[in-house]
Amino acid sequence: MLTFMLTGLGRAGCAGSADAIEFWQPRNARMNLRTLNDIFFSLVERRKRVLMMDPRPSHWVSISTDEFFARVMACAHALRSWGVEHGDRVAILAENRPEWTIADFACQILGAATVPIYATLTAEQTAHILIDSGSRVIFVSTEKQLEKVLSIRAQTAVARVVVMDEVANPGAVIMSSLPKDVAEQNNTELEAIAGRVKASDLATIIYTSGTTGMPKGVMLTHENLASNIAYSLNGFTVGDGDVAISFLPLSHVTARHVDFALLYRGVTLAYVSTLDLLPRALKEIRPTIFVGVPRLYEKVHGQVEHKAKRFPTRLIYRAALAVGRSHRAETLSGKTPHSFAWNLADRLLFSRVRAGMGGRATCFISGGAPLGRDLAQWYADIGIRIHEGYGLTETSPVIAVNTPLAHKLGTVGRPLQNVQVKIADDGEVLVRGPSVFKSYWNMPAETIAAFEDKWFKTGDIGNLDADGFLSITDRKKDLIKTSGGKFIAPQPIESALKHDAMIAEAAVLGEKRKFPSVLIAPNFALLEGWAREQGVVFNTREELVKDQKVQELYEDIVAHVNENLARFEKLKKVLLVADEFSAENGTLTASLKLRRRAVEERHRSSIDEMYARAESEGVSAGN
Repeated sequence: MLTFMLTGLGRAGCAGSADAIEFWQPRNARMNLRTLNDIFFSLVERRKRVLMMDPRPSHWVSISTDEFFARVMACAHALRSWGVEHGDRVAILAENRPEWTIADFACQILGAATVPIYATLTAEQTAHILIDSGSRVIFVSTEKQLEKVLSIRAQTAVARVVVMDEVANPGAVIMSSLPKDVAEQNNTELEAIAGRVKASDLATIIYTSGTTGMPKGVMLTHENLASNIAYSLNGFTVGDGDVAISFLPLSHVTARHVDFALLYRGVTLAYVSTLDLLPRALKEIRPTIFVGVPRLYEKVHGQVEHKAKRFPTRLIYRAALAVGRSHRAETLSGKTPHSFAWNLADRLLFSRVRAGMGGRATCFISGGAPLGRDLAQWYADIGIRIHEGYGLTETSPVIAVNTPLAHKLGTVGRPLQNVQVKIADDGEVLVRGPSVFKSYWNMPAETIAAFEDKWFKTGDIGNLDADGFLSITDRKKDLIKTSGGKFIAPQPIESALKHDAMIAEAAVLGEKRKFPSVLIAPNFALLEGWAREQGVVFNTREELVKDQKVQELYEDIVAHVNENLARFEKLKKVLLVADEFSAENGTLTASLKLRRRAVEERHRSSIDEMYARAESEGVSAGN
């Protein structure tokens, strides 16, 4: 499940002003937005001096719309000279950088479909996508990615490899070597080709992250993407003068959608290829719009909690949060509190949290997974109103979103104006509208199974309230059914657990078991420091998680969460594991969502041993 949030401080569009919903209108007005090429040419019309920013070791390089246009056209001309035509597939295997977007728009101009590939995927996984999509050309970022592709190229239909870095290799063309002085006649021809691209044409094939099985290629048309971009930011004032950092993987539909939408509205994008470079970018760029995933927001919360654990900082922290909590209703209604106590708390704590995110952010976006009610409330208590939304790759992606004008905490907002939502008899959320995909690539049976009377079955359980706000309970396939027949939604419980800074990841267990338990991957950076303060002696993480004091620490955290759970949901056992969840070891998807089945398989023997021991101790659902 994909979710994202929009938050704001101080600007009209984030404060809920009825006058805040308009933004700059290009020649192709937003309601007439048909294709991604309309977005491209609207960017060119603006003649911005700084459209994008590219990092260097000591400075940032600005890219104007004129240079962007020239580089896109040069790339499109090269692709055309290599025989790439309407309907062909072109893959992009790269971290975030201007060349990613340049290659993407070059493909759209020709009517070719881009196939994003996560930079973290293995050679084998990359080969599967290249083979399945039939991609003829691939853009890669670095020498490392180039070597990965060259090692499996013979298995694929790839005829040309383009490398973005200055890497001399006979097996690839360096992207910067593509001639930028394309003749005006050629540009005119390319513009004519772009104009013939139809809304119904395929724009991209995005392979799902595979939380429950083999990734599927989601076929999204220009209409799918354009219709979503036209409506997803309604009610938010973002545009010329705003700056955002693009660091969430553009291979994921959320990041790509956000970048398209922000560029369309005139926002300058600064690209960051790895999270290691993000702190520098925040300090130097000081974005007005902050885009992240829940894990990043959890880390911010965790760091604040960790820094505030010592006396007397702890007392100040608790007092400031108490003040924020008393003003929560004002924050959630879009107002900025102005009491003496609030101003003091803001100076001592709240403003420092915002400073860690650059200090200028007035609109925050988070995508990739559920944010969690506890975390949303914590941000509200420090003055940040969170507007959470919801969508999937198959819906391009936004289905519903809270806005400054229509906000309800605990929901994912009302459906977009051009999207219809209904709830099936079994609670599944069904969707239809122009942003819903038409088919999975080469998977007709799976495509048929994904629809019910032309409504797309999201696979999520939810409900619509009397005011039209949508709430999501959990993934339908993730619901846990105990041997006693009780259904448990794990995601809200896991979000509550991860609100504690000592927990990095949590996976609720209990399918076909007598009672639920939880597997926890600790935040080892914090746990190791705590353990040393407590005099815990350990040489390895395996020894650390088995220590009695550590076990009691996490049992107390779980007991606190249990206080707010129904009797049948209460977690009876806690299993601490010594490894971290990651995309590399397969426990997280490339977009950092939990792969529940993979986690359970990885720790199957420990889980079975825990339940066997509990059985011998007489633990049951009722005690």
